[in-house]
Amino acid sequence: MDQTFTLNIPDIGKPRVAVIGGGFGGLNAVKALKGKGFQVVLFDKHNYHTFQPLLYQVATAELPAESIASPLRHQFQHYENFHFRLQRVVGIDPARQILLTETGSLRYDYCIIAGGAKPNFFGNKEVAENALPMKSVPEALNFRSRLMQSLELASITVDPAERKAIMSIALVGGGPTGVETAGALAELKRNVLPKDYPTLDMQEMKIYLIEGLPRLLPSMSEKAGARALKDLQKMGVLVNTSAMVQTYDGRTLRFKDGSTIEVRTVVWTAGVTGESFPGLPGDWSEKGRILIDDHCRLLRAKNIFAIGDIALMKTDKYPKGHPGLAQVAIQMGKYVGKHLKELYKGEEVAPFKYFDKGSLATIGRGKAVADLPGKHYFGGRPAWWIWLFIHINYLVSFRNKVLVFASWVYNYFTFDKGNRLIIRPYVRKNDLFRVGDGRKEGIGFLPGVEAGVLDNDGDVGNEDA
Repeated sequence: MDQTFTLNIPDIGKPRVAVIGGGFGGLNAVKALKGKGFQVVLFDKHNYHTFQPLLYQVATAELPAESIASPLRHQFQHYENFHFRLQRVVGIDPARQILLTETGSLRYDYCIIAGGAKPNFFGNKEVAENALPMKSVPEALNFRSRLMQSLELASITVDPAERKAIMSIALVGGGPTGVETAGALAELKRNVLPKDYPTLDMQEMKIYLIEGLPRLLPSMSEKAGARALKDLQKMGVLVNTSAMVQTYDGRTLRFKDGSTIEVRTVVWTAGVTGESFPGLPGDWSEKGRILIDDHCRLLRAKNIFAIGDIALMKTDKYPKGHPGLAQVAIQMGKYVGKHLKELYKGEEVAPFKYFDKGSLATIGRGKAVADLPGKHYFGGRPAWWIWLFIHINYLVSFRNKVLVFASWVYNYFTFDKGNRLIIRPYVRKNDLFRVGDGRKEGIGFLPGVEAGVLDNDGDVGNEDA
């Protein structure tokens, strides 16, 4: 069978661009390709775009999942010569210019790899098996379910030491995601959970934030890191810096200095690595990221591009590559989509140049830090208002903007987070269950849910969108 038709994509005689990934990079690349004479085929393992900067608010019950996700087909329903395929790309054959998916293959003229990144556990298999990542909507929902399940279990646990360990949460990684999640959990602990669980002593719920470097927010200014540390400590978060995790077995978090923390839930936000694509030679990448030139092209393949977290463009200003920020992916996506036609014709194109629009991190109600262009720093409520405006503005659909804004207004005036639902119970493979007197006990236990179901990316029951 002709490889062109295995995914039911017709050959219309136009150059075909295959885009892998519907994140910030892929989304903006497709938008920039509109009307430029290409046939565009977008691949993603989900049928929606995720606004990742707000994943932590889904995880901490502040936002419903559908408020930060938008159907990819809806985004491009008026685009001519556009096709979406709900497929996981499992390989690339650069020599034959073919993409391989789980159910078929497709010939391309140009390929844009925007697959994003996955959690980096730095080769620690035990941590990978027992800690919770938070890079996708299903993973955020896993954490939300586990948080609520832990509190339900704590309410019937008699042993004080075990109850404290069940209620406690450790966040490994003091970057923006770790800081924002810690702040959101602290507000949930202070304003909401005492009303839901009046029989529990919320002082037993410890929120740990672990960072291997000497300060928080290492990618931002020292002022931002110091302000985040001060605010989090005031909110009751236990911050450990210069603390290197050695292992985690599901019960005890161990550090390289020999210290330990008894905690049943660990969230891993300590780093990411690029998604691998079988078929690309090993020397085309470095530390999980694909090497590209200053036009976002792979160094060894002039018709394959890589953008966003998965791409590594070494420049004098960024010798280790650009930071893993949404703005980098957005700007690279727009650049490749805008100039692909010129590159296709062999015309001269200026190299990609990243414009740093600054970095933001929110810590809680009226608490945030902002590093803006020109080395301008803001902290406290002014930074919080900037954070709110920027995040609302960059949501991809009007519906998302309305849902998020309405949820934030409701939360602001009621001090409540209304998404504390265990719709799809989450159970780790390595959760410990004890059988005695006909009862099962464990963090994942809910009536009708058995132990050892799937892994960190698996589902138990149906995902609530």
